[in-house]
Amino acid sequence: MRNRKIILSFFSFIVTGLLTVSAQYTETINSNRPGASQGAFSVGTGVLQFEAGGYLGNDYHNLRATDTDILGADYAIRYGLFFEALEISLIGSFQDETTTIQMGARDREFNQSNFRTNTLGVKYLIFDPSRSIRPDQPNLYSWRANQRFKWKTLIPAVAVYAGANFTFGDNPYLYEGENSISPKFILSTQNNWAGGWVFVTNLILDKVSEANPTYAGIFTLTHAFTPQFAGFLEYQGIISNIYADDLARTGVAYLVGDNLQFDISGLINFKNTPSRWQVAAGFSYRFDMHTKDETFEDEFEGDRNIGGGRPDTSQQ
Repeated sequence: MRNRKIILSFFSFIVTGLLTVSAQYTETINSNRPGASQGAFSVGTGVLQFEAGGYLGNDYHNLRATDTDILGADYAIRYGLFFEALEISLIGSFQDETTTIQMGARDREFNQSNFRTNTLGVKYLIFDPSRSIRPDQPNLYSWRANQRFKWKTLIPAVAVYAGANFTFGDNPYLYEGENSISPKFILSTQNNWAGGWVFVTNLILDKVSEANPTYAGIFTLTHAFTPQFAGFLEYQGIISNIYADDLARTGVAYLVGDNLQFDISGLINFKNTPSRWQVAAGFSYRFDMHTKDETFEDEFEGDRNIGGGRPDTSQQ
């Protein structure tokens, strides 16, 4: 009951603010892959988007002497509903693990597989500086004044996300005593800088109703080398009584047309309990049923949305 009250109260907060800001539909796909962060902007009303991929990797725990081979798939279904600033999504992953444990002179293998995560949630853009802050007019008498740093570029777009983690049946990824439904909240910020640079932050409160909640932060820096090709660097810090880690990701994405993107990426961490690596590849595709002419136009030509960044606007 407590979980439901927390989730419903946050959903109500979002709904009451639905008319305070408007977001943007973009001509090219706005994907969160291949990073783990969520950008502040929605996909746009009438847009149904699928993001999916496969990954493989290994965890080796130095103290427990366990060696785990991992094979999995992650997925996201995103839909822009009612308002340009509002998005609903289902985000999850399915994972298969084979763990080898060293027990004296012999090794024993254990296998487990199930849905590792499933979260149904909504995201709402509450502030967009490109709509709320008047841009500077060019100074016709000073080139230096036009080129100097402007503090207002540090003001990010801001979005809030509320979701419900859910698990069914006897799932090995559900810790003992953990409820099958728990809340998840994210505060997303996004800076779009000239030259194709995008910086996204996610501050995450996960399973806050449980005995062992998780607090995390994700920081993603994206750069568009061309209108079709972009790369990213990402850091994720995780704090929990059950699992804490520092993860680093990097990867690239390639845009094919306006509605299809392919990506590859890799992950490592910085400890040995366990030491972790993963490689992944995937795609994003959208069904564009947007009917309103509300495309976004600004100075950030060539920006790409990769791992939570800004969509390419160079073809608008």
